[in-house]
Amino acid sequence: MDLQFDTHNRYNPLLAQWVKVSPHRTKRPWNGQVEKPNLQELPSYDSTCYLCPGNQRSGGERNPDYQDVYVFDNDFASLLPTTPSDAIEMGPHGLLKANGESGQCRVVCFSARHDLTLARMEIEDIEKVLSVWQKEYETIGSNEKINYVQIFENRGAIMGCSNPHPHAQIWSEQIIPDIPATELVQEAMYYANHTSTMLMDYALFEQEVGERVVVQGKHFLAVVPFWAVWPYETMILPYKRNLQSLCDLSEEERKDLAYTMQQLGIRYDNVFQTSFPYSMGVHQKPTDGKAYPGHTMHLHYFPPLLRSATVKKFMVGYEMMAMPQRDITAEQAAQKLREQSDVHYRSTLH
Repeated sequence: MDLQFDTHNRYNPLLAQWVKVSPHRTKRPWNGQVEKPNLQELPSYDSTCYLCPGNQRSGGERNPDYQDVYVFDNDFASLLPTTPSDAIEMGPHGLLKANGESGQCRVVCFSARHDLTLARMEIEDIEKVLSVWQKEYETIGSNEKINYVQIFENRGAIMGCSNPHPHAQIWSEQIIPDIPATELVQEAMYYANHTSTMLMDYALFEQEVGERVVVQGKHFLAVVPFWAVWPYETMILPYKRNLQSLCDLSEEERKDLAYTMQQLGIRYDNVFQTSFPYSMGVHQKPTDGKAYPGHTMHLHYFPPLLRSATVKKFMVGYEMMAMPQRDITAEQAAQKLREQSDVHYRSTLH
């Protein structure tokens, strides 16, 4: 079997799932939906933006005249601290179940600048974002009712982002959500069987092989995982020592993570000369006070673009009814990202 040409299935050890890879599929003609490329030059300040400094938010509150990172409670939070934790069971043998879920949702504006993304920010400014994420994880997670803190960014309208001002969200809640919970189980099983951590072993293997590595810093790797589902999906992993949360970062490691995130973002934008959309999230140790010796902190990036700035990957049909499927190999995606300039394409326009 030739992994670059033959249809095959790859195993995702983090989720115990398989993904089908069909390398020849990108040759098929495309007469489907075409997105509008994001070529808009945003202003540094937008008087109509409810996230810009000094402006009134949708909920009625007014932002302070902030200069760096700004954090506030989400005005339209999905999780509320006042929700009762009632449980309901009904139907045959209690088949239908519902549990009340309380929590807290926060918004983190990366910068006062409306037109900056992480890919276009200076490393020291990304470090400030990471420091705030660390503080929020630590502070929110210290609440005995909060067992998991999920930090994520939806970038671009195609990914459901409702405001282009660069920002992330933090959802924290009582339960450990399904995806990180599954990862934790798989990591624990690997640790029990091998007395080493799955993702550290994997990161060291990828660092040695090199063909799926996009960016290598002094402490972190950005890699297209062997089992990637989305066309240009990546993970950022530590490879020098195991880290379980942002709180474990040394000053040097935080700087290197900021560098790796910036360089990955630049390469994303350079692929199709557009502000590359994605959903990104940080998977950290739960805040329930339990030990998770097999866990490694990591970042997931899930970008939808496939062929160009206007054609995205659709998760429909076979993907919804059977199993995930991708059209280009992880190795092809990594090579294309790796070959991009480390200078943002917009920085050469002026």
